[in-house]
Amino acid sequence: MLTAAVSFLLTAAGVAVAGLRAYRRRFLSATRWFAVALLPAGLYLTGLFPVARTIGHEFADWAAKLVFDPRVWTGIALLAVSAGLLLATRWVGRRAVEASGTHPAATGPAPARPAVTAASDQGKTAAPKAKPARKRDDGLGDFDDIEEILRRRGI
Repeated sequence: MLTAAVSFLLTAAGVAVAGLRAYRRRFLSATRWFAVALLPAGLYLTGLFPVARTIGHEFADWAAKLVFDPRVWTGIALLAVSAGLLLATRWVGRRAVEASGTHPAATGPAPARPAVTAASDQGKTAAPKAKPARKRDDGLGDFDDIEEILRRRGI
């Protein structure tokens, strides 16, 4: 009976906070508060509070054993060695592929594509214009493409 009262009080408090958030026109926050406010009542009505209590008790037992039981530390060490071996084999496998120069077909070079021509040059074949190589030391070298687009559009 106490569990029911506490869960419904928590739900009512959460709905009140959601209402205040909605009153202040913070609808996204209000929706989040409302969703979280429904959890205690939902957990009580589905009977999941005893399950949560059991999970909490088992977790506490595990944590106590973690501190005092060398068998648990051995298990953690084995898990760490396993993860390390998996990561090492993945790393070595990638280095072997890079060293041999054999890449899967999906990562090979892209096929050559024909140049796109403007609408006014429909009958003519146009070679793509080479972009002049400019080296600047002002620190804005990454904006060359944007600058070129703006120049073409007259901005």
